Amino acid sequence: MDKSLKSVLCGGLAGATDVVLTFPTDYVKTQLQLDEKGDRKKYSGVFDCIKKTSKQYGVSGLYRGMSTLLYGSIPKTAVCFGSFEFFKAQLVDERNTLLTFNSFVCGFGAGVVESVIVTTPMETMKVKLINDRRSEKPQFRGMFHAARIILQTEGFRGIYMGLTPTLMRQCSNHAIRFPIMETFKNYYRGDDPTRKPPKWMTAVFGCLAGASAVIANTPIDTLKTRMQGLEAAKYKSTWDCVQKIYQNEGKLAFYKGMVPRLIRLSLQAGVIFTVYDVYSEAIDKLDDKLKGNTINS
Repeated sequence: MDKSLKSVLCGGLAGATDVVLTFPTDYVKTQLQLDEKGDRKKYSGVFDCIKKTSKQYGVSGLYRGMSTLLYGSIPKTAVCFGSFEFFKAQLVDERNTLLTFNSFVCGFGAGVVESVIVTTPMETMKVKLINDRRSEKPQFRGMFHAARIILQTEGFRGIYMGLTPTLMRQCSNHAIRFPIMETFKNYYRGDDPTRKPPKWMTAVFGCLAGASAVIANTPIDTLKTRMQGLEAAKYKSTWDCVQKIYQNEGKLAFYKGMVPRLIRLSLQAGVIFTVYDVYSEAIDKLDDKLKGNTINS
């Protein structure tokens, strides 16, 4: 199978696996980031959000908006890994090794492509669906109904709210994650380019890569969430959003939801990088088997 096609396919499968396993933590993270001070504050913390959501809507309430993320995560992760492998093919050296700076460039490029094509509209829909659940009278019946209403009332711009912070978040995510993973793999391979690290080690370094990205860019993620919520119209720009959050809620508000986000994205990176390798190796084995059958026939 063509390497680019394989990276897209494995990326999509890894993205779907990740969403099913880790979505509840993203739901809680988004709810806490949307929670403002004063009379409108609903939750005292992570466990309070889980308790109230489960009590009011059942455990399934923690999966509200997952369909949007699932529909989006498959092409999102597929585009991410496909883009990264494309840029990587242009920048590897004669030993097929990607140096740290070049992996940073590839990760940054993958973040740009992914944000524009998939992530911004997907995240906007997810945040609006979760935010709608907070209303006394929810107006969206599902993802496609929400998309139709948003396009009718806000136009195409409504789907691309928060593009700037989304670009900043995704580019920083991948510009941190991929260099860490590529450096780890290069170190483990040493002088043997065919040597592959064990899956548990890939998972550990994936978690570390994910955690590093979260610590670096949670304030950006909070801006993105606020600018994609149902009340996004009150922010004139990204900078206006920064000023209003700081003036009304203080600097710690930029780190709302960091704990569930740290848990989710650490797990996400560990799952995605590990499962990506599993799917990739499975496809290689299937490809070799099919070639062997063709030769024997």
